[in-house]
Amino acid sequence: MVALLVAGCGGTGGTPDAEGELAVALQFPPRADYAFEADDGARLQSLGVAETLTTVDDQARPAPMLATSWEQQGDSWRFTLREGVTFHDGTPLTPEAVVTALSHIAGVEAPPRAIRDIGFAIEADGPDAVRITTDEPDPIMPLRMSSGNLGILAPAAYAGGGAPDYLRSATGPFVFTEANGTESAVLVRNEEYWGEKAGAARITVRYVEDPQARALAVQAGDLQFAEGLPQAQLEQVRSAGAEVVEYPNARTVPLQLNQARPPFADERVRQAVTAAIDRPVLAEQVLAGGAAPAADLFGAAVPWGASAPPPGADVEKARQLLAEAGYGPEKPLTVQLWTFPNRPELPTLANAIQAMLAEAGIRVEITVGDYQAQEPEVLAGNYDMYLNSRSYLSDFPDAASTLTSDYTCGGSYAIDQYCNPAYDALIAKLNGTVDPDERQRMFTEAAGMLTADAVGVMLVHPLNTAVLRGATGFTPDPLQIAPILPQLTPSG
Repeated sequence: MVALLVAGCGGTGGTPDAEGELAVALQFPPRADYAFEADDGARLQSLGVAETLTTVDDQARPAPMLATSWEQQGDSWRFTLREGVTFHDGTPLTPEAVVTALSHIAGVEAPPRAIRDIGFAIEADGPDAVRITTDEPDPIMPLRMSSGNLGILAPAAYAGGGAPDYLRSATGPFVFTEANGTESAVLVRNEEYWGEKAGAARITVRYVEDPQARALAVQAGDLQFAEGLPQAQLEQVRSAGAEVVEYPNARTVPLQLNQARPPFADERVRQAVTAAIDRPVLAEQVLAGGAAPAADLFGAAVPWGASAPPPGADVEKARQLLAEAGYGPEKPLTVQLWTFPNRPELPTLANAIQAMLAEAGIRVEITVGDYQAQEPEVLAGNYDMYLNSRSYLSDFPDAASTLTSDYTCGGSYAIDQYCNPAYDALIAKLNGTVDPDERQRMFTEAAGMLTADAVGVMLVHPLNTAVLRGATGFTPDPLQIAPILPQLTPSG
């Protein structure tokens, strides 16, 4: 599934030291004190502290974690728990402990998206299993249970009645021993872990939002691992002897085209825009190799995405399509392009798109503004072109949520204003399909329909980056479910 763009993930040489310590820098600090119901709740999973009932394999199919097997029975799923697991406080993993944990998170004011609005209920089912019931039969409950927002903590963590106490209360390969707000955290290897032990005896996690600061700390030797360095910093760390790993990201930058009004209600105009844009140039030159050109909505981060690159620009074809739609020197086409600066690559891409479309005879006027102010307008269809950045997996590795919200006739995030009854029928069938392989085939089919109907232009898939200097063992996970830190081993 993963196509590495820089070969090798071992580290920077040296002898592995399983009793050594590491200092690492992560780019996104916890904004809500690691609360499972918040967007940063999955951080406890990525640290290797909290674990979920399931995980996923390298084909994005559900795989065992705290549960070893599961089966659907009507509107419920029965999960059999792993034997011999203990929490960091020494208490055993039991069905009652799982019920306490998941009942708590299901009962908060705003439950995690993975289980929101499905009538989630859980109960013990014998001495070694739990039963999860929903309002309607749910085809993807095993995938839902891999969401990092559904981590299981010991019963004592919930005894206070408020937010659960995550210190020394999970089951993972690391014990969370010290939390310092949004600044740092300290993890110690769990010597009683049920699975493979962590590679480092102790890790100090620093939350460093500034990418330049992360790069400088790697260069100075203060860090052995850092994530999320943009292209501008990669040569810095390479010159200091660090290894750089770039790997796919489950994110797409689409140029969204408003089909609810002219000119993009005309499919020929949408096709002309697609033909005029050179996506390989955007990825390799405009973004200096920091992205892969997008041939469809998904791409190489998932097994059902297109991995072959799209064609370059065909300006003559674009001009011909525009002429067929009634545009040309006597009737030039001028459109508005909106985007936002929160992701710094978007204004850069907007300028490049403006130049490419000009070659085809389309004049583009760019507005860079606040996303929060733009969103109501684009959702209402009051725009021409919108340059966006969108994660196409929501909390767990299943694309049905995005395919529904973004592209069905009644979708809640249907910016393109796309409405195709045949597409909606496919998504309705998808929502009743259990088999993971068949679901993935349908994801591919849905993406193909979006491409055939010229529903916007999928431009690029940004890349994730990681750097190692004094550590070995990193294995990239584009789905961002596998823990980042337990695999790292200090190297001298």
